Amino acid sequence: MRSKPYVLLLSAVAALLVFFGAAPQATAAENGEWAVYPAAAKPGSRPYYYLSVDPGTSLTERVTVTNKTAAPLTFRLYGADAYNTDRDGGFAIRTQAEKQTGAGAWIKPERTRVTVPPRSAVTVPYTLTVPADADPGDHPGALVALDERISPSGQGSVAVGVQRAVGARVYLRVNGPTVPALAVEDVTLEQDRPLVPGVGGSSALVTYTLHNRGNITLNPKVVLKAEGLFGRTLLDRDLAKVPSELLPRQKIRLTERWSGSPQFDWGDVTLTASAKDVEETGTVSFMALPWLAAGTLLVAAVTGFLGLRMHRRRALDEA
Repeated sequence: MRSKPYVLLLSAVAALLVFFGAAPQATAAENGEWAVYPAAAKPGSRPYYYLSVDPGTSLTERVTVTNKTAAPLTFRLYGADAYNTDRDGGFAIRTQAEKQTGAGAWIKPERTRVTVPPRSAVTVPYTLTVPADADPGDHPGALVALDERISPSGQGSVAVGVQRAVGARVYLRVNGPTVPALAVEDVTLEQDRPLVPGVGGSSALVTYTLHNRGNITLNPKVVLKAEGLFGRTLLDRDLAKVPSELLPRQKIRLTERWSGSPQFDWGDVTLTASAKDVEETGTVSFMALPWLAAGTLLVAAVTGFLGLRMHRRRALDEA
């Protein structure tokens, strides 16, 4: 008799969030079934919250949740802190189970559970209270509507249940001194070259950490430059795979492929990151020397050295 596979249902919270990605766009956060946006006279005309608050004060706002389906939907409403993803630096938010320390901890919806009728919208007030000892600067987050339904996902003997969430971004600034600061850290270079120069292609992988060390959100630009012997420019280009928003106190590890890197050269690779009133660089040196050529040179050098010693010894013996 063949036994049935054992199915374990797990709840993976907020696995599909609509505001992952690059720059914010002037549209409401939605996934086709429901949307979340700041309450306004015209739905979706105010896609995100842009708030400025003094420490020790509070304000009241409203969020609208729209159900675009033909059945009622029930949501959990909560505030969440934002962060940059490790994968590509995209804008993401903490799940409800994670600890919130900034905007996510300060946002309190009037109702934490709301049912929205089919093809309708419900508006819920919420209060944002900033502690008196809050650090000045940006504290990005979101007001999230988490669907209570658990959708099965995955195949095999273990199935994973996924809960979907949509959130309206909250760009919160606590008034006070702002300090932009940026760093390029831990620059490394891995080379892939043929054993014999000129036989096959070569490339190098440049890896670095982009770190926002300040207290405001930055929109960084990064330039990659490589110089060989005698200051020759081998590469000079703007990098495209850079997050459009690097949030305060966040750092991400990024890579850039350098196709056609030198097979026989010596020089430096420099990354220059710039943003609002700041510019920082990180550098790594490289030596492109194929192992076969290096071995040949080493053997030639050792042979020459030994030959010179033998010649001098013979000269001394004959003297």
